[in-house]
Amino acid sequence: MLSLIAPLRRLIPDAFTGWLLCSVALASVLPCQGQAALVFGKITTVAIGLLFFLHGAKLSREAMVSGLTNWRLHLVVLASTFVMFPLLGLAMKPLAGTVLPPDLYVGILFLCTLPSTVQSSIAFTSVARGNVAAAVCSASASNFVGIFVTPLLVGTLIVQGAAAPGASTLDAVLSIVKLLLLPFLAGQFLRPWIGAWIDRHKPMLKIVDQGSILLVVYTAFSESVNEGLWHKLSLPTLIGLGLLCCVLLAIALGLATWASRRLGFSREDEITIVFCGSKKSLSSGVPMAKVLFAPGALGMVILPVMLFHQIQLMVCAVLAARWAQRRDLS
Repeated sequence: MLSLIAPLRRLIPDAFTGWLLCSVALASVLPCQGQAALVFGKITTVAIGLLFFLHGAKLSREAMVSGLTNWRLHLVVLASTFVMFPLLGLAMKPLAGTVLPPDLYVGILFLCTLPSTVQSSIAFTSVARGNVAAAVCSASASNFVGIFVTPLLVGTLIVQGAAAPGASTLDAVLSIVKLLLLPFLAGQFLRPWIGAWIDRHKPMLKIVDQGSILLVVYTAFSESVNEGLWHKLSLPTLIGLGLLCCVLLAIALGLATWASRRLGFSREDEITIVFCGSKKSLSSGVPMAKVLFAPGALGMVILPVMLFHQIQLMVCAVLAARWAQRRDLS
């Protein structure tokens, strides 16, 4: 019974969600600009590099290797993340300019190109009694592949006007490799020496993880507020965006469940596919957006990612609890 309490707590917005809202509010009333914006930008870049260095140092190679043999599962998760979601995003194109402003639809498309989460996918898979080793491998592979695939999908699906000025798809990939992949690989390389220390100080490192995202959110929304963000958005539009994120998640969960059963996966593997294949990473998405999009567009781009992030946590908490209850009763 106690195992069900932790995921159910995610139904209540956590402290990090509150800090995200505070960052948006601060940027709305006191946006950084001029020299301060340049300083914050440099600090944010360093923080993002440190974030992915720690991600690499925290990831156990043994856990990844133990799940590598389940290649069919990993292919289904990658197809869900980088094929199904982008197709769903394209299917929503008629909403651009009607239900959603065009810039906000770009944010939906960007959301659909992102890799899966790592920590929450593994946590929910564990609570629901799924294949945890495969979840570790699949979610980690999704983030690694996303470093290369997300920029390519963004360059293919999204109007070039929203991208960073003068940036090609190749430039974007190289920038993300330099900002995200190299620190990640450095962390993996140094794990034999610093891994034990990292594992002992996870609560402290969580501050770096979340602080990096908050910095990017603040600087992104500051630039967007300076460009007139809140004059472009209305309350009905925000409500419509929230409902659209709910629909997108519901379709993804339904298709992932259907595909795993149609392909004959076990219940444990089905749980892993559903949680890894239906989620999108805020911690990877926000830094990628900083590289891929012009500063003035960032607020609109990351807003759908922030909303989807909280919705997926709440919905998956309920699903994990229900799966665990069924296993206890069987």
